[in-house]
Amino acid sequence: MTDEAFATIERHDGGHLVRFERELAHPREKVWRAITESEQLVEWMPCDMIGERRAGADIALRFRPDVVERYEIEEPTLAGRIEVWDPPAVFQWWWDTDRLRFELEEIDGGTRLRLTTWLGPDGDAPAWSAAAGYHVCLALLRELLDTGSAPPLIEANPHELEGQYKELVPGD
Repeated sequence: MTDEAFATIERHDGGHLVRFERELAHPREKVWRAITESEQLVEWMPCDMIGERRAGADIALRFRPDVVERYEIEEPTLAGRIEVWDPPAVFQWWWDTDRLRFELEEIDGGTRLRLTTWLGPDGDAPAWSAAAGYHVCLALLRELLDTGSAPPLIEANPHELEGQYKELVPGD
């Protein structure tokens, strides 16, 4: 999973901003479904999104039991809120203290996905750890899109990337 491009990390409002860009050889509508539908989120994200998909909707983000056990997560359900719901182009939502923005742009041969996440200063994970986790999740998303399934998230090891991401975090 280390063959994917690394994110950029910047300081932002007391926290960090992490940006990824991926070119995916799939139509934008297919990518949209993969980033918004529970049946597909389970393949590449550590949690399900419970609630209506629309701007302004409150959602619950429930970690899967295997993820809770592996990472010893104390609070298996976090609150969230969808800010932007513009199918199939932009999906922006809060995950506890972090904001995620997925932008999908049609390109020749598929879709350019941009993921930007603003990690709040009170977040549970340092920027380098969160970036490594999203890196792995995006690799699983690509595998899901390319093959129709992805290996279990708990078999992936974001810790292998953390050292490289630590070097990308700007100093204080």
